[in-house]
Amino acid sequence: MGDMDHHIEDHDRGLAFDLATLGRRRVLALMGGVGLAALAGCGTDHSQHTAAASSTTSTTTTTAKSQAAAAAAADCGAETPQETGGPYPADGTNGPNVLTESGIVRSDIRSSFGNSTTTAKGVPLTVELTIVDFAKSCAAMPGAAVYLWHCDINGSYSMYAKELTNENYLRGVQEADAQGKVKFTSIFPAAYSGRWPHIHFEIYPSLAEATKAGDPLKTTQLALPKDICTTVYGTEGYTQSVRNLAQTSLERDNVFSDGYETQLAAVTGDVSNGYAATLTVRV
Repeated sequence: MGDMDHHIEDHDRGLAFDLATLGRRRVLALMGGVGLAALAGCGTDHSQHTAAASSTTSTTTTTAKSQAAAAAAADCGAETPQETGGPYPADGTNGPNVLTESGIVRSDIRSSFGNSTTTAKGVPLTVELTIVDFAKSCAAMPGAAVYLWHCDINGSYSMYAKELTNENYLRGVQEADAQGKVKFTSIFPAAYSGRWPHIHFEIYPSLAEATKAGDPLKTTQLALPKDICTTVYGTEGYTQSVRNLAQTSLERDNVFSDGYETQLAAVTGDVSNGYAATLTVRV
């Protein structure tokens, strides 16, 4: 899947066995073969009973833990799928690398930093992601880092489009808080030809790993709901997005067509006050 042109004995047998052995060796010489042999027999039975009880308890405990883990996993939901970073990641894998630049760690990504201060136009959008560990029953992942990027109001990507090679807006990195949350202030992305409106992001184990362009734990994409897109694209500047949105769907999109339930953000707000998109990401 990808963007289009924009893009793992033995043990000692214990006292009971020793007593049984002593009985067999000395019973005729010491006690006529009665008392100690009986004692040994009782000791052996007790050991077997204790071992059986212990085994049952262990099995019960293991089963209970397995059932609890399964229940937790079921409540957790499905893991967020791995997706393509597309042709314009600017993470060093395809041309420019913004991750190692001073200024990339920021929550407001609307403006370029460095040699330009150009601000991207568009309807305001905040994106809040909650990063959780799927293998640990969706426990929060504080300290994880998210690199997020998307296209502008014209469907172009900074650092790649011919007219935007000197811009780096709509790109930023944030470190997850104690609840595993990161929040970005941005603008609503356009719909460009061949793709459903979306936002790219990579998740790293730490801020240090992100800002040295290390290996991400997951690369994936967030989808935006159709009704919100339709409303936003009715506003000034998004004219071409109306046509592009009409020519595709979540079901036909080359990234989301295999299932988008874990990637479709919940979006609230309005055009005047801006929108807020939220999504839980299961790494």
